[in-house]
Amino acid sequence: MKLGARIFKTGIAVALALFLAALFHFPSPVFAGISAVFAMQPTIYRSYLSLIEQVQANVIGALFAIAAVLILGRDPLVVGLTLMVVIALCLKMRLESSTISVALVTVIVIMEYTDRQFIEFAAIRFLTIMFGIFAAFVVNLIFLPPKYEKKLYEKIRDETEAILKWIRLCQQQAADHHHLKDEIETLHEEMTKLEHLYLMYKEERTYFRRQRFQKSRKLVLYRQMIASADRALSVLKWLHRLENELGRLSDPFRHAICLHLGSLVGYHEQMLLKFVHQAKPLPHHMWAEGIDRERGQLASMIYADGQPPSDYRLFSLLGAIIDYGDRLEHLDKLIDSFHHYHYDDELAKQLEKSAGGRS
Repeated sequence: MKLGARIFKTGIAVALALFLAALFHFPSPVFAGISAVFAMQPTIYRSYLSLIEQVQANVIGALFAIAAVLILGRDPLVVGLTLMVVIALCLKMRLESSTISVALVTVIVIMEYTDRQFIEFAAIRFLTIMFGIFAAFVVNLIFLPPKYEKKLYEKIRDETEAILKWIRLCQQQAADHHHLKDEIETLHEEMTKLEHLYLMYKEERTYFRRQRFQKSRKLVLYRQMIASADRALSVLKWLHRLENELGRLSDPFRHAICLHLGSLVGYHEQMLLKFVHQAKPLPHHMWAEGIDRERGQLASMIYADGQPPSDYRLFSLLGAIIDYGDRLEHLDKLIDSFHHYHYDDELAKQLEKSAGGRS
């Protein structure tokens, strides 16, 4: 069982919230622990936004709960009506579901029957919940702040390698048709997770001007890496769909397609390693000239017999291949530009460190 940073931080936040509530002798400190669980977020930026929303939602919940008790009493129907009003208002403010949940907990615990003076009781319960929210924010800010860049690059690399592996198998006509179909669906799901991880990295804040410029360039780079992997997946889909049609092509035409795909796959692998300084930075024109030459050969072979291919879906495959090559050329230029203005080997060091830890 692997304990991730968020699990570790959630445990610390709950413990801190319970400790603070007990230190101030608040009754029912468990509510501080509950609110800390709801307030924990995957990034510091989201934690900050959650803090603002939680404060707003809990103030609303506390005010409506106090007003309802003073005016209408503590009848269960009144509690239910108050909850509905608070939910409607929070939805109107477009607050997150976890934020609304904590606000509802605030309403319920404040409207709970007690023999103590009600205003004092409501204030204590409100502060108890707020302790949990602030504890989660402090823990997320100080302990193990999330670093998503390494995770993002490794995810891009792993998904790209999986796609390229299947493209190679399709080139050799060695891929099992049904197994590849299931694998393509899995790769689509993983690409969705990759988009989510990119958003997590995008939300990481930078505090220095130089880092902001570098982060902006990296965001463009990683977006292009994801787009290149997505185009490679599109090529793989067409190779799978047109498996029988490719087998009926003339040997020279099929060989030209396989040759060009092999060049693009090698180009793609070289780009990923080049970005982290793990491959020799070959001049861009060396790849571009070879790709353009192979494209020209493909284009000349389409009408080699004076007739277009019998299956017009082959044009979709060729279009996907050309688009894939264009994405790789653009990625190459972006990497060269990034290395020209920034020499950032921190990611490469992290990758080497993690590789050394696994060996």
